[in-house]
Amino acid sequence: MAYTLIHNASVVNEGTICKASVVIENDTIYGIYPVTEEPNLDYNSIIDATDRFLMPGVIDDHVHFREPGLTHKANIYSESRAAVAGGVTTIFDMPNCIPQTTTVQALEEKFSIAQKSCATNYSFYIGATKNNLPEIESIDPNSICGVKLFMGSSTGGMLVDDASSIRSLFNAAQMPVAAHCEDTDIINRNTEKIKIKVGNSASIIYHPVIRDQEACYASTSKAIDIASGTNVRLHILHISTAKELELFSKLPLQEKRITAEACIAHLMFSFEDYETLGAKIKCNPSIKHINDRNALRAALTDGTIDIVGTDHAPHLLKEKEGGALTATSGMPTHPYSLVSMLDLADQGVLKLTDIVRLMAHNPAELFSIHNRGYIRKGYKADLVLISKCDSNYPNIAHSQFNFCGWNPLEGKTFGWKVDTTFVNGYIAYNNGEFANRLYGEKVLFNR
Repeated sequence: MAYTLIHNASVVNEGTICKASVVIENDTIYGIYPVTEEPNLDYNSIIDATDRFLMPGVIDDHVHFREPGLTHKANIYSESRAAVAGGVTTIFDMPNCIPQTTTVQALEEKFSIAQKSCATNYSFYIGATKNNLPEIESIDPNSICGVKLFMGSSTGGMLVDDASSIRSLFNAAQMPVAAHCEDTDIINRNTEKIKIKVGNSASIIYHPVIRDQEACYASTSKAIDIASGTNVRLHILHISTAKELELFSKLPLQEKRITAEACIAHLMFSFEDYETLGAKIKCNPSIKHINDRNALRAALTDGTIDIVGTDHAPHLLKEKEGGALTATSGMPTHPYSLVSMLDLADQGVLKLTDIVRLMAHNPAELFSIHNRGYIRKGYKADLVLISKCDSNYPNIAHSQFNFCGWNPLEGKTFGWKVDTTFVNGYIAYNNGEFANRLYGEKVLFNR
């Protein structure tokens, strides 16, 4: 047996922060102990965590790692390493790659790639189409994270916006359905208006005019209306407007069938940031008014928002050139998602315990993940050690971890840093250095 002792940490877990030591046995948490009651074991490694915080590793329910088929932008190896540098230990990857992950065969091929190249734990969504319901129904619901439903403009044939097809999916789904909700007709009408007004070279400031509040609200309310007549677990991704928040319950997660995700970009940026960052922060749904951002931040603590994800979506910088109608949508946000949230805690927006709930506990509960997402005896040892930065030596965001060579937070200073990330009990990242092997595993579910 191999034992690791994490000594005298401030453990952030299940709504509390307490001084404790955590013992890891191989890939599993052996136990959590008062500092004075650490078991007398033959430790392979002892880590002094004094003045540091120990949290469950981040479970990111929403990433685009671009493999297969789009590896000029990124790949599973590069992006999973960027993830562990940011304290992320588990990722759920989206199906809009090439070929699209809309069949069992495509899923199996992605799992095969990840088995050889993923630094984090991993699972994959199958993408819904108008005709692949038999494929979805054939999948063991305990084998993948869920179904991705594009109810807005989508690549290829994954746009599903007619009520009949959506209802059939919701009635059949034995796993969570994660939905991108933007009304395509409204977006198309807005696009034509902008083209008439300013032409195809429309500035990036028109992006939230094209993909506006109405487009988001119409689609999200439609999805919720259809879901209300079924027993589906519907998870609405990247909420971007204050108005949409009215559609969600503030009940505890365990009492909900319809849940909401907020993403780092919509929590960190607002319309004013287009002036300095331009198309670097172009994403779908669009970043909107500061009032929307502030409403999303408030919803992190009142029960409306259930999960914080990233929608990490790297593109080459040259693909981000242009304006509202030409620049590609999406941005890389690993490895600064966790430290961004920690900065919000410093601003009084939320507490450290809220961050752990939104980024570890709730994803584990919502997706019914087997033995991950908490610091508990017998659970997988997916952990992250963080520390406050010396005010004279802040954590300055850079792009060295990003395959695409840029990120929208580059140059920003943070008051926190990720020191060490454990994946299945092993150190995957430590103070700027990566392990020389990969420890990620396929995630299992209990449904």
